[in-house]
Amino acid sequence: MKEKIQVYNIVLFKRLLNYVSPYKLFLSICIFSVLGLSIFGALRPVVLKKVVDENLTAQISEGFLYYITIIGLLLILEVFSNYLFIYYASWLGQSVVKDIRVKLFDHILNFKMKYYDKSSVGILITRTVTDMERIADIFGQGLFMILSDILKMLIVGIVMILMNWELSIIVFFTLPIILIATKIFQKYMKMAFDEVRTEVANLNSFVQERVTGMKVLQLFAREEIEYLKFKEINERHKKAWLKTVWYNSIFFPVAEILSSLTLGLVVWYGGMNNILDQTTSLGELTAFIMMIPMMFRPLNQIANKFNTLLMGMVAAERVFKVLDTDSNIDESGNKIANNLKGEIQFKNIHFSYNKSQEVLKNISFDLKAGTTTAIVGATGAGKSTIINLINRFYEINSGDILIDGINIKEFTLSSLRDQIGFVSQDVHLFSDTILYNITLNNRNISFDQIKKTSVEIGIHDFIMSLPNGYNYNVRERGIMLSTGQRQLISFLRAYVTDPKILILDEATSSIDTDSEILIQKAIEKMIDDRTSLVIAHRLSTIRNADNIIVMNLGEIVEQGNHNDLLKVNGYYKKLYDSQLKNQEENKID
Repeated sequence: MKEKIQVYNIVLFKRLLNYVSPYKLFLSICIFSVLGLSIFGALRPVVLKKVVDENLTAQISEGFLYYITIIGLLLILEVFSNYLFIYYASWLGQSVVKDIRVKLFDHILNFKMKYYDKSSVGILITRTVTDMERIADIFGQGLFMILSDILKMLIVGIVMILMNWELSIIVFFTLPIILIATKIFQKYMKMAFDEVRTEVANLNSFVQERVTGMKVLQLFAREEIEYLKFKEINERHKKAWLKTVWYNSIFFPVAEILSSLTLGLVVWYGGMNNILDQTTSLGELTAFIMMIPMMFRPLNQIANKFNTLLMGMVAAERVFKVLDTDSNIDESGNKIANNLKGEIQFKNIHFSYNKSQEVLKNISFDLKAGTTTAIVGATGAGKSTIINLINRFYEINSGDILIDGINIKEFTLSSLRDQIGFVSQDVHLFSDTILYNITLNNRNISFDQIKKTSVEIGIHDFIMSLPNGYNYNVRERGIMLSTGQRQLISFLRAYVTDPKILILDEATSSIDTDSEILIQKAIEKMIDDRTSLVIAHRLSTIRNADNIIVMNLGEIVEQGNHNDLLKVNGYYKKLYDSQLKNQEENKID
């Protein structure tokens, strides 16, 4: 059984209106401008009736200029109301969207990594950008437009009844048919727009991921395959939109035909009355001819603006779904992590990314302050997971992680991460200057501090060799730099904050020889007198560690220093023989 489509979601709408409360003044301007549009527009046919009956029919010029002046004034007031409405309704919509977008982005920033593991980047971009514009349209082109049209229809209907109730009955006879058609139209458009939003998100996600991974696609000659996939997704997107076009192509012609028939009936009936018994004046007939479009056109516009409102509500529903997602790290801790020694303890840690497979199984170890510990093991052994848990990217299933004897959950998340320097194999640089990518807009880090730190770890000369030095723009993901150069920037980014704990996650892999020399010197400087945790396969990093933890299938199988582990014919010895022996033999002193 399909889920029932809700055309009107009052709870969602009320929640959306909560964001309007800071802008009550501008909301009031919008409401008054809507009233002005309706009242001034409905009064013009009334004055026109008087012009026809009192001046044109009687061929009397007295008062003619007065009525024309009033019509002109009403027109000016209507135009001015329309100006206020368009400007402030759009302003209100953009202001509300600005607040929601800021709240949404702040919420996304604090999600656990587990959320991103399961979510598409393209869909999140759609929620933050495209869906937000649809929400803005609720106010600028949807809600207030509908209120204006309904109010105009109500006032025009009252004027019609007071002016000539017989002609009004003809007009009102066709209204229920239009209302029923509109109700059916709204139901099917809701389903159509749900499908449209889904296909838009799928399209955005597909394009974003393929553009980001274009090098891989071209390396493996997948252009034709991805092209065909894109055509398929794009075809679904087109079909979803064509459904909305199909419903529009049925509804609007029907509404137009009913409007024309009503106008014809009024002209026929009113004309006959005027000719036979003078019960309908030419002024009334003229006013009705003017008011019928004012009655029926808003109905068409309501249906059209309902589409806009509907798309906005669908977008709002999706955005609020992200806002309601409870995927934030528990930040109940209130201790500030400062002046840490850097002692780390894992006690009986169990962890799994999903319930079906445990990644870490009863992991326990101690890292002494100021020492360097390396973690080695095959892919999937759980090395990077340990690092993720220290940074609290994920929550453990059971056990305790302590720093200086204090459970890391007791620290505030920001102060804990401030004390941890992290360098990953996959370096992410933003499309900005080297200076920004080092500080990430941290105003507490001075340029002198950056320069001093870069000199200490030996990469200042490399940066100054680039055009504009520290102000060199590396472009998206640091495409203007080599892999090794990006790695050097990430080292400086981690080191400039003087962290008490340094984590290197395979930070020396896939780099050129020149960069490796600089990186090795940087590592030697960075790990000096600092608690360091290193995941690496390069012998120069592993063999000098104070302690080496060997992992396999989520468990610690061996532990000790390089020389001690080589004496044992165990897992590490086999790993050394298979992966590192050649590196040792070819090592250049």
